[in-house]
Amino acid sequence: MTVYSNVKQCLVSIQGMEAQLSTFALNSQDEQAQQAFHKAMLIMEEVKNDLQNRTTEMEVQEPQYKPS
Repeated sequence: MTVYSNVKQCLVSIQGMEAQLSTFALNSQDEQAQQAFHKAMLIMEEVKNDLQNRTTEMEVQEPQYKPS
């Protein structure tokens, strides 16, 4: 598996975690838990954005990674 494939796979995993944390925040009855899940979701969003930027850079630098 290429580095690009690994980064893309990680990105998909992060997107899933972000969505799950959002669901936990919305469904939690405890306010502290809601805040903790929301904070974790925001951190995952930052990581997701960084990975998306990195995949874009890889696609620019390595033509074989450009989506068809």
